[in-house]
Amino acid sequence: MQKRQSGGGAAGGSATPVAKRGRPVGSGGSNAAAASAASSAAADSVAPPTLLGPSLHVPYAFAEQNNKRIVLALQSGLKSELTWALNTLTLLSFKEKDEVRKDATPLAKIPGLLDALLQVIDDWRDIALPRVLVKAPRVRLLGANSAVTGFGNEYEALNSNNPLPHPSAGSGSSKEASVHKSTSKTRPGAWSFEEDGLFNLDEEGRAEKQLCAVAASNIIRNFSNMPDNEVIMAQHRHCLETIFQCLEDYVTEDEELVTNALETVVNLALLLNLRIFSSSKPSFIKMTEKRAVQALMGMLGSAVKAWHAGAAELIGRLIINPDNEPFLLPFASQIYKRLVDIMSLPPTDAQAAAVGALYNLTEINMDSRLKLASERWAIDRLLKVIKTPHPTPEVCRKAATILESLVLEPQNKPLLLVYENAFAEMLFGDARYSDIFARILYELTSRPSNKVASACGIWGM
Repeated sequence: MQKRQSGGGAAGGSATPVAKRGRPVGSGGSNAAAASAASSAAADSVAPPTLLGPSLHVPYAFAEQNNKRIVLALQSGLKSELTWALNTLTLLSFKEKDEVRKDATPLAKIPGLLDALLQVIDDWRDIALPRVLVKAPRVRLLGANSAVTGFGNEYEALNSNNPLPHPSAGSGSSKEASVHKSTSKTRPGAWSFEEDGLFNLDEEGRAEKQLCAVAASNIIRNFSNMPDNEVIMAQHRHCLETIFQCLEDYVTEDEELVTNALETVVNLALLLNLRIFSSSKPSFIKMTEKRAVQALMGMLGSAVKAWHAGAAELIGRLIINPDNEPFLLPFASQIYKRLVDIMSLPPTDAQAAAVGALYNLTEINMDSRLKLASERWAIDRLLKVIKTPHPTPEVCRKAATILESLVLEPQNKPLLLVYENAFAEMLFGDARYSDIFARILYELTSRPSNKVASACGIWGM
């Protein structure tokens, strides 16, 4: 590990053009191994003086020289190889805003790497079923295809005084097992191969597998921050299916894994077409468009407040693509209700994301504007965002623009006339949005509604 020197050269890094979601962190429990993996790396250039503290320097073209080794390590399923590969990828995939490296390696373009990382997550999800849902004993799944993987206490179990046949022997050994059971008593060591046994030796391995899955999701999240990887990941059906399945199981799944999945799909949302789940591409999880939107709605109503901002922002980005409208609009009433509820929260990222989502939703069609205007407390809370005001002026301007789009529909005018005095106060009170509220009052008072115009024509008034 080399320390950054405050008196180094001033090699500047280029910031990404669009802000991305995500936390600049590595895998939680693997810092020591990551340090040993990159301690031999030599710095290609001197760090800028603004970045102080310890840093790990990675040789240039390290990923190109070791791409096959990294993929094979991920596919091996061995603890030591997985740890090395995940720590290495965590360093290679992370790039700070002012990072001295000018170009980050587009790791998603390395053949087989994205699929290998997704397999690490899938391996964890195969054994992540909560115990409370299990009614019958299940065969041990951890390391079912190899004698010793290095996870948990497998080595101790296999080298105990009561050796056992491995469960991967297949159905052919069932007859021998039944004969053995009838001739002798069951030995205590057999509990080690039964997942629900009293002395289950898989618990430590289960926790280690969970850490590997979280680290893999963290790397995939870092991939989504790189512009070169966006198109590949947004068109990768296995990647999207795994992400939405994690969101779907947010109640029982690891919170950090769900957070990484949410931040990844938010980064890819502008290029995401939900029709990919019904395309001819190979499917691994049988995810559908409806299940994906339902998973998103679950995140929007979850008890974790940190997920509200990501879910609302994801809706706002998905609805920009017209191909996603047929799948989101059937849930419009639920979406409006939840977004209006989120606007009642204190001025935070969640409130800003809710306003941004409503801003995009009202631009779709007339029906969307009618439903939002008829939603209880919608207009009150849009005015509250402006009056409070939200720390970001752009959020307040979007809220005012939403009100302006609502007043353009004649059916909404009776609902908005109740707030005429409030609009007049905003017109004379805040010069930043006075132009918008002037147009709102003009639409309310000057232009007759369709019903009034038709009545004048019929009765000659």
